[in-house]
Amino acid sequence: MTARMDLSATAPAAYKAMIALDSRSLQGPLPTTLIDLVKLRASQINGCAYCVDSHSSDLRAAGESESRIAGVAAWQEGPFFTADERAALALTETMTRLSEGGDRVPSDTWDEAHKAFGDEGLAQLVIVVTTINAWNRIGVSTRMVPESYDG
Repeated sequence: MTARMDLSATAPAAYKAMIALDSRSLQGPLPTTLIDLVKLRASQINGCAYCVDSHSSDLRAAGESESRIAGVAAWQEGPFFTADERAALALTETMTRLSEGGDRVPSDTWDEAHKAFGDEGLAQLVIVVTTINAWNRIGVSTRMVPESYDG
């Protein structure tokens, strides 16, 4: 596997802007673990190997169990997640799957996330999900190679 393009070298100003947005999205009341769970789930949905590798590694480094990391792929079926985490993962899925139609971000999904995180936390969550979806599109289209790959 080889990358198609090194966007950081080809479009450095835009790449730096993405990094700045990503850094800013981490500032707020949401716990880092929750942010990484959300980023992992969006990356799974979008098929971004680079980001799945990165956020799985981040979760491991934070002490998360392999059961919880693997369970993100089937979070609705497993017992591994709190009510707040489930609310965040549900919002992540609806925001990530906008093009699939239907009630794109159902009111009950929004309301559960708002109940769990309040205005400030929900605003941060919206920015985190938006940012990881943008990174996923960069990673998939340029075929970013996962950092743990040594082939």
